[in-house]
Amino acid sequence: MVTVTINSIETQVPEGTTILEAAKSLGIHIPTLCHLDLHDIKMVNQVGTCRVCMVDVEGRRNLIPACSTLVAPNMKISTNTLRAIRARRAIVELLLSSHPRECLTCERNQNCELQSLAAELGIREIRFKGPRLHAEKDTSSYSIVRNKEKCVLCRRCETMCNEVQTVGVYSAINRGIETVIAPAFDLPMIETSCTFCGQCVSVCPTGALTETDDTQDVWSALANPDLYVIAQTAPAVRVALGESFGYPVGTQVTGKMAASLKKLGFDKVLDTDFAADLTILEEASEFLHRVQHGGRLPILTSCCPAWVKFFEHSFPDLLDIPSTCKSPHEMFGAVAKTYLAKKLGIDPKKIVIVSIMPCLAKKFEAKREELSQTDVGRDVDFVLSTRELARMIREAGISFETLPDEEFDDVMGESTGAAVIFGTSGGVIEAVVRTAAVWLDKDNPNPEIDFHQLRGMQGIREAEVNIGGTEIKIAIANGLGNARRLLEDIRSGKANYHAIEIMACPSGCVGGGGQPYHGNDIEVLRKRASALYKEDSEKQVRRSHENLQVKALYDEFLGELYGEKAHDLLHTHYVKREIL
Repeated sequence: MVTVTINSIETQVPEGTTILEAAKSLGIHIPTLCHLDLHDIKMVNQVGTCRVCMVDVEGRRNLIPACSTLVAPNMKISTNTLRAIRARRAIVELLLSSHPRECLTCERNQNCELQSLAAELGIREIRFKGPRLHAEKDTSSYSIVRNKEKCVLCRRCETMCNEVQTVGVYSAINRGIETVIAPAFDLPMIETSCTFCGQCVSVCPTGALTETDDTQDVWSALANPDLYVIAQTAPAVRVALGESFGYPVGTQVTGKMAASLKKLGFDKVLDTDFAADLTILEEASEFLHRVQHGGRLPILTSCCPAWVKFFEHSFPDLLDIPSTCKSPHEMFGAVAKTYLAKKLGIDPKKIVIVSIMPCLAKKFEAKREELSQTDVGRDVDFVLSTRELARMIREAGISFETLPDEEFDDVMGESTGAAVIFGTSGGVIEAVVRTAAVWLDKDNPNPEIDFHQLRGMQGIREAEVNIGGTEIKIAIANGLGNARRLLEDIRSGKANYHAIEIMACPSGCVGGGGQPYHGNDIEVLRKRASALYKEDSEKQVRRSHENLQVKALYDEFLGELYGEKAHDLLHTHYVKREIL
């Protein structure tokens, strides 16, 4: 332990503690901008580039950055000297001097850390006039918009992309005022190895990285009387949307979400959870087929499009091990434009599918050529993030809090508890195991339904599940850096499993790049996940194969499980991609 004094308060902190951490332990606030503490994955962005956290230390001539300076024995620190306060103000003024002043129309208005810092430090005028970077926005990727003019060189996106996700897209390029954090050679995002997971967006403190805005296209579709517009909502959205309207973190707002979508004018409001149950039937069938016929193991879940693009770039030699199942919202689109269109008597070419997702990679996924049908076009037409839906609700003047709860529409609106937990790490594989346990252990009248050993927030975890006397070895990873470590062990023969679930975002879809900004607070993600498990426990039906509407889909339209028609509509293939 090291004894230090901060603002005349003496305390002891462990050796290796930064001044910033020591101050936090005493409840002393030091402003920061570039600092990013990812507690759940034990990683810190400590580059100290912004210098907003400067403090005075007795005996030191110059101010020092609190975020990257370790405490020393008997160090005397002052965080609120006039010199420190004036330095912080000057630093933020300098940042603002070359920053665009388009706050009123900025995506991050009222949710921008630079804007909040200016308010916190009482900046009412900018004394300096700095040079401005002028550059076109990069909108090439369908998922992420890069506005280099708003980059403050905090390098948070670089830490997230390179260290946490291990994708390696971002680095500092150019010099002087032209310096930005960008892909090598400033390539358009669509030409890089970016997976579009959106985690860089979730940590960007300004509007330099935002999601592609598809709301205007959706408004146009809703206003077109010749189109039949269907909304589908992912499980993780219902436990995060409420945060945008002042609800406590983890509040489940399923009923109000459905009601607001109907108010917006969607012709049908249905649940992606229906397609999650459908995914489980196909994925569990595929898994059993591989086990019983000596197929390639482990099977990898394929619900996460960011993860899919990641292995296409980084592990092309393993393209035969992921499940060929489409993601649930793509399955939903494929079925809606065939089966549902027939039941409703509507020309499928007039049906527009809008997916409400916690994910930005889904926007890119919806544009993949292989996820379309020759006669009716793309399976999914537009993807809105949770944040975009919240904006549309506000734009329409809907009082979300006073809406009475409503149910999803019928036919493709029924779902089970297994589908709900798709939104958190471990949920997909638990849903698969629930159904596989029944199919493999026909002599057990009461097979297990809650597999707690598959739950948790750890980046990589392993579990063994006994099904009918067979030990099924399972691995679960969330975050692409963890996925890389797991797959490298499989590639080298160090690890062997029957099944693996991988999600690109920390803690799974609850921490998706399109969710309300959560400051990488693991408690926020834990509460969202707990809300999903709570909804699961309250469902009367909790196994996917017991969904009566899914059964009717097979009886009336698809035919055999994992059969020819199911393959045509519900399965896909993957492609080798270069690393750029």
